[in-house]
Amino acid sequence: MNALALRARWVLPVEQPPIANGFVAVADGRIVAVGKWNHGAGPFTDLGDVVLLPGLVNAHVHLEFSALARPLGWPGIDLPAWIQLVIAERKRSDRDPAASIAAGLKESLAAGVTAVGEIATSSAELYARSAGLTTVLFQEAIGFSAGRVDSVFADVERRFDAARPPAGLSPHAPYTVHPQLLQRMVDFAHRRNIPVAMHLAESREELQLLARGDGAFRDLLIMRSMWDEAAIPRGSRPLDYLKMLASAPRTLVVHGNYLAADEIEYIAACGGRMSVVYCPRTHAWFQHEDYPLRVMLGAGVRVVLGTDSRASNPDLGLLDELRFMVRLHPAVERQQALRMATIDAAAALGLNGSIGSLAPGKRADLAAIPCPGHDDPYEAVLADGARPVQTWLAGRPVGALPG
Repeated sequence: MNALALRARWVLPVEQPPIANGFVAVADGRIVAVGKWNHGAGPFTDLGDVVLLPGLVNAHVHLEFSALARPLGWPGIDLPAWIQLVIAERKRSDRDPAASIAAGLKESLAAGVTAVGEIATSSAELYARSAGLTTVLFQEAIGFSAGRVDSVFADVERRFDAARPPAGLSPHAPYTVHPQLLQRMVDFAHRRNIPVAMHLAESREELQLLARGDGAFRDLLIMRSMWDEAAIPRGSRPLDYLKMLASAPRTLVVHGNYLAADEIEYIAACGGRMSVVYCPRTHAWFQHEDYPLRVMLGAGVRVVLGTDSRASNPDLGLLDELRFMVRLHPAVERQQALRMATIDAAAALGLNGSIGSLAPGKRADLAAIPCPGHDDPYEAVLADGARPVQTWLAGRPVGALPG
């Protein structure tokens, strides 16, 4: 049996109160005990003045853009213009998706992230170097015309079958996915009991396209020879898409920047089957209107954190995302904030039975963050500049992924 015991100044189980002078015992990659340290408990590793917490869970990321040194465009760029830059980036002849994905996984692990919800546009083989980091591959589909529904669905089904579990599907967004394709994907997810992630209510331009069938997104689709006049009935809303997505076993509504009050209530009524992914620094990059976080949490919506990609974010540091959110929304309790990057994010991905908190039986994915001079473990985790000094994947200490 491969066993170890880790003692720390603070242990932060997330679903239980913090434990001063605590320990986590691990055997064969699983947590077997969490509690107050007993000096006579046998051999152990003393981590010293650190907070030991579960590995972080990034609920939404696009690793294919991890080689970017800075976000695309400029602060306040509108989404249709930014998407044209994304298309151009994908066409670069020197682009290396495998290297970008490997770099993103390495950066994530260094930031204490041990699980990600990845929007995958590339072959599953490119994720082979994840080296134990839990990667939920949401196979992305884009197909706005009715004539492409069958071929696009066949491709996404093939890619899904080639991916190792856990995996899901990602119908990209209302302005790139025909409702018939969305329904096919939701039905498939229902049959396979897998999650679905969709960008929804992300911008005012999206709402305009749904409601009136015009604006910058229509212009972009016409320019790309993708426009289908019959795809979106006039007067449509994100609520129409939420109702389709509700048939999936689990849905991640990505962004939700412009959800209306009745749409937030609808998500709340779906309970644990539907979550919203908030990406604070991406939201800031586009200079969107104030995010309705207080309203969502007050309604009982499960809101979780994601970094999105380096195409709209300076890095993939989920702790920095968490700190940025707390500064923007100081009324959010620190315990609630940490849940958004751990157990609640794991639940959104359908993985809360195995990761996201420190409890016996769960996989020993851990991170240690220094806490010198801190009598409050939450303050230590949220302190500016604090970085993990060690991460563990299934009880194995790792400093970085190979490569």
